[in-house]
Amino acid sequence: MSSLGMTPEDLTRVHPDPLAAALPPLALDRQRVVHSAAFRRLQHKTQVFVAPDSDHFRTRLTHTLEVAHQARCLAERLGLCADLAEVVALAHDLGHPPFGHAGEAALNACLAGHGGFEHNRHTLRIVEELEHPYPEFHGLNLTRIVRECLAKHDTPYDRPGTHPLQDGRPPPPEGRVVDLADRLTYALHDVQDGLYAALLTPQRLQAATLWQSAYAGPPNGGADAWGPHLRPAIDRVQQAVLEDATRASAGAGGVMLSAEMDAQLRELERLLAADLYRSEMLQAADAQARGILTAVFELYLAEPERLPERFRRRVPALGLHRVVTDFVAGMTDRYCVQQLAEATDGTP
Repeated sequence: MSSLGMTPEDLTRVHPDPLAAALPPLALDRQRVVHSAAFRRLQHKTQVFVAPDSDHFRTRLTHTLEVAHQARCLAERLGLCADLAEVVALAHDLGHPPFGHAGEAALNACLAGHGGFEHNRHTLRIVEELEHPYPEFHGLNLTRIVRECLAKHDTPYDRPGTHPLQDGRPPPPEGRVVDLADRLTYALHDVQDGLYAALLTPQRLQAATLWQSAYAGPPNGGADAWGPHLRPAIDRVQQAVLEDATRASAGAGGVMLSAEMDAQLRELERLLAADLYRSEMLQAADAQARGILTAVFELYLAEPERLPERFRRRVPALGLHRVVTDFVAGMTDRYCVQQLAEATDGTP
Protein backbone atom coordinates (compact mmCIF):
# COMPACT_ATOMS: atom_id res chain seq x y z
CA MET A 1 0.00 0.00 0.00
CA SER A 2 1.28 3.45 -0.91
CA SER A 3 2.15 6.14 1.64
CA LEU A 4 1.93 8.94 -0.93
CA GLY A 5 2.87 12.37 0.46
CA MET A 6 3.34 11.23 4.07
CA THR A 7 6.25 11.97 6.37
CA PRO A 8 8.00 9.35 8.53
CA GLU A 9 6.31 10.91 11.58
CA ASP A 10 2.88 10.32 10.00
CA LEU A 11 3.57 6.60 9.89
CA THR A 12 4.87 6.23 13.45
CA ARG A 13 3.05 4.11 16.05
CA VAL A 14 2.66 4.69 19.77
CA HIS A 15 4.12 1.30 20.75
CA PRO A 16 7.06 -0.69 19.38
CA ASP A 17 5.41 -3.18 17.05
CA PRO A 18 6.87 -6.60 16.26
CA LEU A 19 4.80 -6.81 13.05
CA ALA A 20 5.66 -3.36 11.70
CA ALA A 21 8.24 -4.75 9.29
CA ALA A 22 5.99 -7.51 7.98
CA LEU A 23 3.69 -5.27 5.88
CA PRO A 24 3.66 -1.70 4.54
CA PRO A 25 2.29 0.63 7.26
CA LEU A 26 -1.18 1.22 5.81
CA ALA A 27 -1.58 -2.41 4.81
CA LEU A 28 -0.95 -3.39 8.43
CA ASP A 29 -3.47 -0.79 9.60
CA ARG A 30 -6.08 -2.07 7.17
CA GLN A 31 -5.53 -5.65 8.24
CA ARG A 32 -5.93 -4.76 11.91
CA VAL A 33 -9.11 -2.76 11.38
CA VAL A 34 -10.79 -5.42 9.25
CA HIS A 35 -9.81 -8.21 11.66
CA SER A 36 -10.98 -6.34 14.77
CA ALA A 37 -13.95 -7.50 16.83
CA ALA A 38 -15.46 -4.02 16.58
CA PHE A 39 -15.45 -4.22 12.78
CA ARG A 40 -17.18 -7.62 12.76
CA ARG A 41 -19.90 -6.34 15.08
CA LEU A 42 -20.83 -3.62 12.60
CA GLN A 43 -22.75 -6.23 10.59
CA HIS A 44 -25.41 -6.34 13.34
CA LYS A 45 -25.52 -2.64 14.21
CA THR A 46 -28.18 -0.24 12.92
CA GLN A 47 -27.49 2.23 10.15
CA VAL A 48 -30.93 3.93 9.91
CA PHE A 49 -33.53 1.17 10.17
CA VAL A 50 -33.42 -0.43 13.61
CA ALA A 51 -33.18 -4.26 13.60
CA PRO A 52 -34.48 -4.46 10.01
CA ASP A 53 -36.53 -7.49 9.05
CA SER A 54 -35.47 -7.17 5.43
CA ASP A 55 -32.06 -8.14 4.09
CA HIS A 56 -32.24 -5.17 1.69
CA PHE A 57 -31.59 -2.44 4.27
CA ARG A 58 -28.11 -1.19 5.10
CA THR A 59 -26.32 -2.07 8.30
CA ARG A 60 -23.45 -0.15 9.82
CA LEU A 61 -21.05 -2.59 8.11
CA THR A 62 -22.46 -2.20 4.59
CA HIS A 63 -22.47 1.58 5.09
CA THR A 64 -18.79 1.39 6.07
CA LEU A 65 -17.89 -0.65 2.99
CA GLU A 66 -19.73 1.81 0.71
CA VAL A 67 -17.93 4.76 2.29
CA ALA A 68 -14.58 3.00 1.84
CA HIS A 69 -15.30 2.50 -1.87
CA GLN A 70 -16.34 6.12 -2.40
CA ALA A 71 -13.36 7.42 -0.42
CA ARG A 72 -10.93 5.37 -2.44
CA CYS A 73 -12.44 6.52 -5.75
CA LEU A 74 -12.34 10.19 -4.76
CA ALA A 75 -8.80 10.01 -3.37
CA GLU A 76 -7.58 8.46 -6.62
CA ARG A 77 -9.29 11.23 -8.63
CA LEU A 78 -7.56 13.87 -6.53
CA GLY A 79 -4.12 12.27 -6.64
CA LEU A 80 -4.18 11.57 -2.90
CA CYS A 81 -3.32 8.41 -1.01
CA ALA A 82 -6.25 6.09 -1.71
CA ASP A 83 -4.88 3.51 0.73
CA LEU A 84 -5.04 6.01 3.60
CA ALA A 85 -8.54 7.15 2.69
CA GLU A 86 -9.73 3.54 2.56
CA VAL A 87 -8.27 2.62 5.97
CA VAL A 88 -9.79 5.67 7.64
CA ALA A 89 -13.16 4.94 6.04
CA LEU A 90 -13.07 1.33 7.21
CA ALA A 91 -12.41 2.49 10.79
CA HIS A 92 -14.54 5.63 10.94
CA ASP A 93 -17.66 4.05 12.50
CA LEU A 94 -16.10 1.46 14.82
CA GLY A 95 -17.29 3.48 17.80
CA HIS A 96 -20.99 3.43 16.95
CA PRO A 97 -23.12 1.82 19.69
CA PRO A 98 -26.16 -0.37 19.00
CA PHE A 99 -29.19 1.29 17.35
CA GLY A 100 -27.29 3.96 15.42
CA HIS A 101 -27.73 7.62 16.32
CA ALA A 102 -30.66 6.79 18.62
CA GLY A 103 -28.33 4.59 20.65
CA GLU A 104 -25.69 7.31 20.69
CA ALA A 105 -28.22 9.83 22.03
CA ALA A 106 -29.30 7.37 24.73
CA LEU A 107 -25.72 6.70 25.85
CA ASN A 108 -24.92 10.40 25.87
CA ALA A 109 -27.90 10.99 28.16
CA CYS A 110 -26.85 8.10 30.42
CA LEU A 111 -23.43 9.72 30.76
CA ALA A 112 -24.65 13.22 31.61
CA GLY A 113 -22.23 14.40 34.27
CA HIS A 114 -19.76 11.64 33.38
CA GLY A 115 -18.19 12.97 30.20
CA GLY A 116 -20.97 12.14 27.74
CA PHE A 117 -20.70 9.85 24.74
CA GLU A 118 -19.69 10.67 21.17
CA HIS A 119 -19.09 7.86 18.71
CA ASN A 120 -16.07 9.40 16.98
CA ARG A 121 -14.29 9.78 20.29
CA HIS A 122 -15.25 6.21 21.12
CA THR A 123 -13.80 5.02 17.80
CA LEU A 124 -10.43 6.32 18.94
CA ARG A 125 -10.92 4.68 22.33
CA ILE A 126 -11.49 1.37 20.55
CA VAL A 127 -8.41 1.56 18.32
CA GLU A 128 -6.18 3.00 21.06
CA GLU A 129 -7.35 1.09 24.15
CA LEU A 130 -10.26 -1.35 23.99
CA GLU A 131 -9.24 -3.75 21.22
CA HIS A 132 -6.56 -6.00 22.68
CA PRO A 133 -5.59 -8.76 20.24
CA TYR A 134 -1.83 -8.39 20.84
CA PRO A 135 0.02 -9.15 24.09
CA GLU A 136 2.56 -6.34 23.61
CA PHE A 137 0.09 -3.45 23.79
CA HIS A 138 -3.54 -2.38 24.13
CA GLY A 139 -5.35 -1.13 21.05
CA LEU A 140 -4.52 -1.72 17.40
CA ASN A 141 -1.41 0.51 17.40
CA LEU A 142 -2.45 2.24 14.18
CA THR A 143 -0.28 4.84 12.47
CA ARG A 144 -0.45 8.41 13.66
CA ILE A 145 -1.98 9.76 10.45
CA VAL A 146 -4.88 7.27 10.51
CA ARG A 147 -5.67 8.22 14.11
CA GLU A 148 -5.41 11.93 13.24
CA CYS A 149 -7.95 11.53 10.42
CA LEU A 150 -10.29 9.70 12.81
CA ALA A 151 -9.87 12.38 15.47
CA LYS A 152 -10.84 15.09 12.96
CA HIS A 153 -13.74 13.30 11.21
CA ASP A 154 -16.35 16.02 10.66
CA THR A 155 -19.70 15.81 8.81
CA PRO A 156 -23.24 17.13 9.47
CA TYR A 157 -23.73 13.98 11.60
CA ASP A 158 -20.24 13.81 13.15
CA ARG A 159 -18.50 16.31 15.38
CA PRO A 160 -14.94 15.58 16.49
CA GLY A 161 -14.55 14.92 20.21
CA THR A 162 -11.68 16.16 22.37
CA HIS A 163 -8.46 14.27 21.67
CA PRO A 164 -4.71 15.06 21.76
CA LEU A 165 -4.62 14.83 17.95
CA GLN A 166 -7.14 17.70 17.81
CA ASP A 167 -4.24 20.13 17.39
CA GLY A 168 -5.94 23.02 15.60
CA ARG A 169 -4.53 22.07 12.21
CA PRO A 170 -6.76 21.05 9.29
CA PRO A 171 -7.21 17.32 8.86
CA PRO A 172 -5.10 15.53 6.26
CA PRO A 173 -6.81 15.77 2.86
CA GLU A 174 -7.53 12.03 2.89
CA GLY A 175 -9.52 12.63 6.08
CA ARG A 176 -11.61 15.25 4.29
CA VAL A 177 -12.13 12.77 1.45
CA VAL A 178 -13.63 10.35 3.97
CA ASP A 179 -15.83 13.12 5.41
CA LEU A 180 -17.27 13.82 1.96
CA ALA A 181 -17.60 10.14 1.06
CA ASP A 182 -19.45 9.50 4.34
CA ARG A 183 -21.83 12.39 3.75
CA LEU A 184 -22.58 11.38 0.15
CA THR A 185 -22.97 7.68 0.92
CA TYR A 186 -25.22 8.37 3.90
CA ALA A 187 -27.60 10.43 1.80
CA LEU A 188 -27.76 8.14 -1.21
CA HIS A 189 -28.19 4.82 0.55
CA ASP A 190 -30.87 6.42 2.71
CA VAL A 191 -32.68 7.41 -0.49
CA GLN A 192 -32.64 3.78 -1.60
CA ASP A 193 -33.63 2.37 1.80
CA GLY A 194 -36.32 5.01 2.23
CA LEU A 195 -37.87 4.05 -1.12
CA TYR A 196 -37.79 0.35 -0.21
CA ALA A 197 -39.51 1.18 3.08
CA ALA A 198 -42.16 3.29 1.25
CA LEU A 199 -41.26 6.32 3.38
CA LEU A 200 -40.04 8.14 0.27
CA THR A 201 -41.47 8.24 -3.23
CA PRO A 202 -39.82 9.09 -6.55
CA GLN A 203 -42.33 11.92 -6.90
CA ARG A 204 -41.34 13.47 -3.57
CA LEU A 205 -37.64 13.15 -4.37
CA GLN A 206 -38.18 15.29 -7.47
CA ALA A 207 -38.27 18.26 -5.08
CA ALA A 208 -34.49 17.86 -4.66
CA THR A 209 -32.58 19.40 -7.57
CA LEU A 210 -29.73 16.90 -7.34
CA TRP A 211 -32.09 13.94 -7.59
CA GLN A 212 -34.27 15.55 -10.25
CA SER A 213 -31.28 16.02 -12.53
CA ALA A 214 -30.26 12.35 -12.20
CA TYR A 215 -33.54 10.42 -12.16
CA ALA A 216 -34.86 9.41 -15.56
CA GLY A 217 -37.63 7.05 -14.52
CA PRO A 218 -41.38 7.37 -14.99
CA PRO A 219 -42.82 10.10 -12.75
CA ASN A 220 -45.95 8.25 -11.64
CA GLY A 221 -45.05 4.55 -11.77
CA GLY A 222 -45.28 2.02 -8.98
CA ALA A 223 -42.40 0.03 -7.55
CA ASP A 224 -41.99 -2.08 -10.67
CA ALA A 225 -41.79 1.04 -12.81
CA TRP A 226 -39.25 3.06 -10.83
CA GLY A 227 -37.17 0.17 -9.49
CA PRO A 228 -34.96 -0.41 -12.57
CA HIS A 229 -34.21 3.33 -12.73
CA LEU A 230 -33.06 3.66 -9.13
CA ARG A 231 -29.50 2.36 -9.26
CA PRO A 232 -28.59 4.30 -12.41
CA ALA A 233 -29.91 7.49 -10.79
CA ILE A 234 -27.84 6.90 -7.65
CA ASP A 235 -24.78 6.23 -9.78
CA ARG A 236 -25.35 9.47 -11.70
CA VAL A 237 -25.63 11.46 -8.46
CA GLN A 238 -22.43 9.91 -7.15
CA GLN A 239 -20.62 10.66 -10.38
CA ALA A 240 -21.84 14.27 -10.42
CA VAL A 241 -20.67 14.88 -6.85
CA LEU A 242 -17.30 13.23 -7.42
CA GLU A 243 -16.72 15.24 -10.61
CA ASP A 244 -17.71 18.44 -8.81
CA ALA A 245 -15.33 17.69 -5.94
CA THR A 246 -12.54 16.97 -8.42
CA ARG A 247 -13.04 20.35 -10.12
CA ALA A 248 -13.62 22.33 -6.92
CA SER A 249 -10.62 20.82 -5.13
CA ALA A 250 -8.16 21.46 -7.96
CA GLY A 251 -5.73 24.08 -6.72
CA ALA A 252 -7.93 24.90 -3.73
CA GLY A 253 -5.56 23.48 -1.14
CA GLY A 254 -8.22 21.16 0.24
CA VAL A 255 -11.05 18.79 -0.51
CA MET A 256 -14.30 20.61 -1.17
CA LEU A 257 -17.49 20.89 -3.20
CA SER A 258 -18.58 23.89 -5.21
CA ALA A 259 -21.07 26.16 -3.45
CA GLU A 260 -23.78 25.06 -5.89
CA MET A 261 -23.19 21.33 -5.36
CA ASP A 262 -22.97 21.74 -1.60
CA ALA A 263 -26.31 23.56 -1.62
CA GLN A 264 -27.91 20.80 -3.73
CA LEU A 265 -26.61 18.07 -1.41
CA ARG A 266 -27.91 19.99 1.61
CA GLU A 267 -31.30 20.27 -0.09
CA LEU A 268 -31.43 16.49 -0.47
CA GLU A 269 -30.33 16.04 3.15
CA ARG A 270 -33.12 18.34 4.36
CA LEU A 271 -35.69 16.34 2.39
CA LEU A 272 -34.41 13.11 3.95
CA ALA A 273 -34.59 14.64 7.41
CA ALA A 274 -38.18 15.74 6.91
CA ASP A 275 -39.56 12.63 5.19
CA LEU A 276 -37.36 9.82 6.49
CA TYR A 277 -35.51 10.52 9.73
CA ARG A 278 -38.47 12.34 11.30
CA SER A 279 -41.05 9.91 9.93
CA GLU A 280 -43.46 8.41 12.44
CA MET A 281 -42.09 4.93 11.75
CA LEU A 282 -38.46 5.80 12.45
CA GLN A 283 -39.28 8.05 15.39
CA ALA A 284 -41.17 5.19 17.05
CA ALA A 285 -38.34 2.74 16.36
CA ASP A 286 -35.75 5.19 17.70
CA ALA A 287 -37.77 5.78 20.87
CA GLN A 288 -37.98 2.03 21.48
CA ALA A 289 -34.24 1.66 20.84
CA ARG A 290 -33.38 4.46 23.27
CA GLY A 291 -35.54 2.80 25.90
CA ILE A 292 -33.85 -0.58 25.45
CA LEU A 293 -30.33 0.78 25.54
CA THR A 294 -31.04 2.99 28.56
CA ALA A 295 -32.53 0.04 30.43
CA VAL A 296 -29.50 -2.13 29.64
CA PHE A 297 -27.10 0.60 30.75
CA GLU A 298 -28.97 1.05 34.02
CA LEU A 299 -29.06 -2.71 34.53
CA TYR A 300 -25.26 -3.02 34.45
CA LEU A 301 -24.85 0.13 36.52
CA ALA A 302 -27.08 -1.33 39.25
CA GLU A 303 -25.66 -4.86 38.96
CA PRO A 304 -22.00 -4.56 37.91
CA GLU A 305 -21.44 -8.19 38.81
CA ARG A 306 -23.18 -8.96 35.48
CA LEU A 307 -20.24 -7.46 33.61
CA PRO A 308 -17.67 -9.89 32.17
CA GLU A 309 -14.71 -10.26 34.47
CA ARG A 310 -12.30 -8.48 32.11
CA PHE A 311 -14.52 -5.39 32.31
CA ARG A 312 -14.95 -5.58 36.08
CA ARG A 313 -11.17 -5.42 36.48
CA ARG A 314 -11.18 -1.95 34.88
CA VAL A 315 -13.70 -0.36 37.25
CA PRO A 316 -11.21 0.85 39.93
CA ALA A 317 -9.14 2.70 37.34
CA LEU A 318 -11.87 4.00 35.02
CA GLY A 319 -15.04 4.19 37.11
CA LEU A 320 -18.20 2.17 36.71
CA HIS A 321 -19.95 4.55 34.29
CA ARG A 322 -17.13 4.46 31.74
CA VAL A 323 -16.68 0.69 31.97
CA VAL A 324 -20.41 0.06 31.52
CA THR A 325 -20.31 2.43 28.53
CA ASP A 326 -17.43 0.51 26.96
CA PHE A 327 -19.34 -2.76 27.34
CA VAL A 328 -22.74 -1.51 26.18
CA ALA A 329 -21.36 0.51 23.25
CA GLY A 330 -19.68 -2.63 21.93
CA MET A 331 -22.94 -4.59 21.80
CA THR A 332 -24.78 -5.37 18.61
CA ASP A 333 -28.48 -4.51 18.39
CA ARG A 334 -29.60 -8.07 18.94
CA TYR A 335 -27.22 -8.74 21.83
CA CYS A 336 -28.46 -5.59 23.57
CA VAL A 337 -32.07 -6.74 23.17
CA GLN A 338 -31.10 -10.21 24.37
CA GLN A 339 -29.43 -8.89 27.53
CA LEU A 340 -32.53 -6.93 28.51
CA ALA A 341 -34.82 -9.86 27.74
CA GLU A 342 -32.76 -12.20 29.91
CA ALA A 343 -32.82 -9.74 32.78
CA THR A 344 -36.57 -9.16 32.56
CA ASP A 345 -37.78 -12.71 31.96
CA GLY A 346 -38.14 -12.20 28.23
CA THR A 347 -39.95 -8.83 28.30
CA PRO A 348 -37.81 -6.04 26.75
